Amino acid sequence: MIRTLWFYAVLVVSSIVHSTGVLVAALLGVKRRSGGGSGGVYDWGTNDWSRQLLRAAGTPVHVTGLERIPDRPVVFASNHSSMFDIWALAATLPGSVRFVAKQELAGIPLLGRAMIAAGHVTIDRAHPARALEAYHRAAAVIQSGISTVVLPEGTRSRTGELLPFKNAPFGLAIAAQVPVVPVYVRNTFEIMPKGRFLLRPRPIEIEVGDPIPTAGMTVERRQELRDRVYAAILGLKARVDARRAAR
Repeated sequence: MIRTLWFYAVLVVSSIVHSTGVLVAALLGVKRRSGGGSGGVYDWGTNDWSRQLLRAAGTPVHVTGLERIPDRPVVFASNHSSMFDIWALAATLPGSVRFVAKQELAGIPLLGRAMIAAGHVTIDRAHPARALEAYHRAAAVIQSGISTVVLPEGTRSRTGELLPFKNAPFGLAIAAQVPVVPVYVRNTFEIMPKGRFLLRPRPIEIEVGDPIPTAGMTVERRQELRDRVYAAILGLKARVDARRAAR
């Protein structure tokens, strides 16, 4: 209980500090960095914030496979069963990374405005035309030299098992003509699943897979790409499970 209370205290204070820093930078006209490099206030607003929350929660992150990530912008596709997925990915993925998230997050006071200012893209899934426009914005982010994280299940799994994938995130990767890097995140469901507020701290494991190319693909093949990425993430899950069983 003490760890949980400490985590929420850090969540509130750190969110205010980092959101304010990002919004002040935006008001002063500070430009977002591009070209795939890391650093800058907009990266700090996401990455440092995430690292502080993970430390407060007592949830260290162990990553395998970072060497598989190409030295160029990509679309990372990850499973999603907890908010800790997002913080773990933001804290560990290399370079400048932005998330494609649901529209509701943009309505969070202060934090939502900071997300938009930092270049994260929100999707209004209830209105297909607006969602399509948002994916075009995400493609522009990628083409500026910044990688993007998509969570193709569309919502947090309530069981921890992988849900069916949506097609749209893979249309985004094809439109940008960048590889999709599958990622599997383990233990975040056990830490804090959707609908629970009490922490159960434990280490988070991230397994990064081999990039799946999209060069030459057309948007009509997005279901094929979706199925390949789904199978790849299941394979990553099996790899992590086997490694844990062997310990």
